[in-house]
Amino acid sequence: MNSLIPTLHDQSLDVRPGRTSRVGSQIPDVELVELIDAKVVRLRSEDLFRGRRVALFALPGAFTPTCSSEHVPGYVRMLSHLQEAGVAEVICLSVNDPYVMEAWQRAENAQGLRFIADPYGEFTAAMGMLVDNRDASLGKRSWRYSMLVDNGVVEAMFIERDVPGDPFEVSGAETMMKHLRPEYENPRPAFMLARHGCPHCARAKQLLKDRGIPFEAVHLSDEFSMQGVKAASGAATVPQVFIDGVLIGGADQLAQYFSSH
Repeated sequence: MNSLIPTLHDQSLDVRPGRTSRVGSQIPDVELVELIDAKVVRLRSEDLFRGRRVALFALPGAFTPTCSSEHVPGYVRMLSHLQEAGVAEVICLSVNDPYVMEAWQRAENAQGLRFIADPYGEFTAAMGMLVDNRDASLGKRSWRYSMLVDNGVVEAMFIERDVPGDPFEVSGAETMMKHLRPEYENPRPAFMLARHGCPHCARAKQLLKDRGIPFEAVHLSDEFSMQGVKAASGAATVPQVFIDGVLIGGADQLAQYFSSH
């Protein structure tokens, strides 16, 4: 049976025991693949990075635990901050086929990022980041790392420690942002109990957005009532805003909190 994507030729790929930084080196020029409007588009990595500053993070595999729960969400949350710091595009790269990468992007609601497949593992091998993950039933995949590339040259690279398991300490979006803006302080996450159409809730959301604070909102519904709001916050009104696990209160209390912080 013919396939749109050739199979991975294991014998041609070099699985290296050590992973070293390639800062100052030119990006390898190999073929990568992207699924756009249900069509397979082949592109050269050299073209992907030419003439601009790009942040790329690579990971073991689509839909895997750390990749889905922390790595991708972190870059989605920090995308606007990275762009303000001069990053033209943020790319998620994995040794997967483009169909899986596109499905994963939709599942993560990560439309702001660009999901690129390295189906043959050639880019990953050329970067010295190909590892054998057969113990995790993944086969040959990418080690977890991130890098900032300026006009095809690696400006900075953050490689996870070579220890057992799936370390995730330095390749996240916060580290990338700290490199770009050393004075940057990671915003503390916020959570809001709200109601659709509530002007006070809209005001609280705008206050959080103006401060660049990432937040999630749970709105009143058949499954979540004012009783739940009162149980969680002690108040029978919305919004109720929590920052870093601490109850702040409604929109007025949130504005007062910001005026003193």
